[in-house]
Amino acid sequence: MAHVTVTVNGRSYTIACDDGEEKHLVELAQVIDRRVAEIAGAVGQVGDSRLLLMASLLIADELGLREQKIEELDAEIAQLKQTRVAVAEKAQTAEGAVADVLESAAARIEEIAARVAAA
Repeated sequence: MAHVTVTVNGRSYTIACDDGEEKHLVELAQVIDRRVAEIAGAVGQVGDSRLLLMASLLIADELGLREQKIEELDAEIAQLKQTRVAVAEKAQTAEGAVADVLESAAARIEEIAARVAAA
């Protein structure tokens, strides 16, 4: 198990993580540190706990909005798939109808050709 030291709001924290996850954990901590800095710039230093809580709430809100957008996009994809299937079914039906018309026309042409040949 690896350990990595991250800095958030000027404070260092040593955190255990799986081997190979150190870089990712540092990047996540940098996201949180930037958010905490934004909040501290807006409301001042109101304490580490409150800043971290506020940053966590904002990040959770963004995550919730993204999850909602993913659900909306998944629903749109499902609807588009249904539309595609319906269009394919209509195309098959249309192809069948065209084939029937062509077969009927061919039969009539053969009839006419036979009558012309007999005359």
